[in-house]
Amino acid sequence: MATANSTGRWGNLHAHYALLMLAIIYVFNYIDRLVISILIEPIKSEFGITDTQVGLLSGVAFAIFYTAFGFPLGRLSDKIGRKPVIALACIAWSAMTMLCGVATSFAMLLLFRIGVAVGEAGGTAPSVAMVSDLYPPEKRSRALSVFLMGPSLGALIGLGLGGWIAQTYGWRTAFIAIGAPGVILGLIFMLTVKAPTLVRSASTDAGQNWRATLSSILETPAFLLIVAAGTSAAVMGYAIGTWNPSFLIRSHELTLQQAGLLVGVGGGITATIGTLMCGAVTDRLAARDPGWQLGIPLIACLVSIPFGLGFYLWPTGIAFHAGSIPVPQAYLFYLGFSFFATWWAVPCFGAISHLFPANKLAQASSLFVMAMTLLGVGLGPILVGGISDYLSASIGSEALRYALASSVGLYVVTSLCLLVALPRYRRQQLAVSKQTEDAVNAEAEMA
Repeated sequence: MATANSTGRWGNLHAHYALLMLAIIYVFNYIDRLVISILIEPIKSEFGITDTQVGLLSGVAFAIFYTAFGFPLGRLSDKIGRKPVIALACIAWSAMTMLCGVATSFAMLLLFRIGVAVGEAGGTAPSVAMVSDLYPPEKRSRALSVFLMGPSLGALIGLGLGGWIAQTYGWRTAFIAIGAPGVILGLIFMLTVKAPTLVRSASTDAGQNWRATLSSILETPAFLLIVAAGTSAAVMGYAIGTWNPSFLIRSHELTLQQAGLLVGVGGGITATIGTLMCGAVTDRLAARDPGWQLGIPLIACLVSIPFGLGFYLWPTGIAFHAGSIPVPQAYLFYLGFSFFATWWAVPCFGAISHLFPANKLAQASSLFVMAMTLLGVGLGPILVGGISDYLSASIGSEALRYALASSVGLYVVTSLCLLVALPRYRRQQLAVSKQTEDAVNAEAEMA
């Protein structure tokens, strides 16, 4: 279990401010990551690239370099502290996002996106570890739910604002405008956030080399199953996150700006509410039985599947107009899908924070994030893009509809992994609770 100065000793105000800054930085992490999805169509038009090449640009290349740098930067943050790694990473990925706006070729744009990936590799895992340092276990899922609003708020702001900027001023301006705030945020974080002092483990493994540490992490009960669950969910998540705007443009004949607003604003709001509710529900139920830490995402994944299939397979038709924006009937399913589909992330990150001490937590979190990114970002967009290209010869613009629908089936894999992991995780946590209770009783008897 991660340990750090408690919020009572370290100060609630400082803890909440640090959490707020981490959450804002994570929002911009996802804005910078996702903005390319709303810019796909104009980028394709300017550089003359295929859907498969778009998958390479937004997926494989990003994932490979993110993964390569994830564990070393996570280990660095466990050694020197979370704060400097997070701040410098934020500045780096934001600057690289701005440079995407001046790319004059597909190769140059690809190079700058690789730079974004390297920067973002130092963001998520150290941030998750820092949130866990700031809050005790019984409040951790709620704190993580605030931090993990990043993807949904990033989609809301990045797709909505990015689509408007791109349509009004061009896709290059969108990259520059979206990237600039992150440079400032990184500096503010470095100068104003007070990082908690970690309570280092006194065990003999505290000074392990990276191979021994990696081995001990991988041997932890239920960890690999949680990683597998998150990875399969991420493959679907990144696929639909990349291609949803294009799906609404191609299959429902919306404009770039309309698609960005519907996916970003509507989906972002419902996903944000879902994430916050998930954290509160998980903390409450897990306090009664630790098995709920994985039981909550298991149930949510199963509920999400019919909503996702309804969104992609429902026939074309307008439900109503939101101002001047035609809202497809299928979009109503998307609101339910975006609400429940986010409920796996907070409990899984929370479960990992309960499994490892502070001197291993960022490294364990980085392995989780690396696996999700390598296969999620790397495989999801290019898999859907490849299926779409294959089917387009026979069904034309509707090919993307069925490529996306097929990706929803990955939540079945996620559910199975969580189902197998749940009893192992529960046994481990009950054993830890018993050891803690026995130690407290022993101290009381000695006193």
